[in-house]
Amino acid sequence: MTDIKIKITDREGVLHEVDAPTDMNMNLMELVRSYELAPEGTIGVCGGMAMCASCQCYVKSDHDLPEKSDDEEAMLAEAFYVEDNSRLGCQIHLTEELHGLEVELAPES
Repeated sequence: MTDIKIKITDREGVLHEVDAPTDMNMNLMELVRSYELAPEGTIGVCGGMAMCASCQCYVKSDHDLPEKSDDEEAMLAEAFYVEDNSRLGCQIHLTEELHGLEVELAPES
């Protein structure tokens, strides 16, 4: 089992450095939920289907992430508080290459 470290700034501005397993096929949204870094019912509302943008986050580090899918692009086009570095957490799968990733949760819509 390989865990990586990820830094997540929650919606209150508090930084959390968390361990993230790379052997469970988890995504960033599921990680935030498992550490309860956002109130229940405010993140991952659609269950990780790229249909709600409740898991939108800002990528602060310079990691090479996979390209956005058409579904992710479409959802971000309709979301609030979108920035150039916005991504949907449900579309970022946890891999060893993401060790040290830094993200900030976008404000709740």
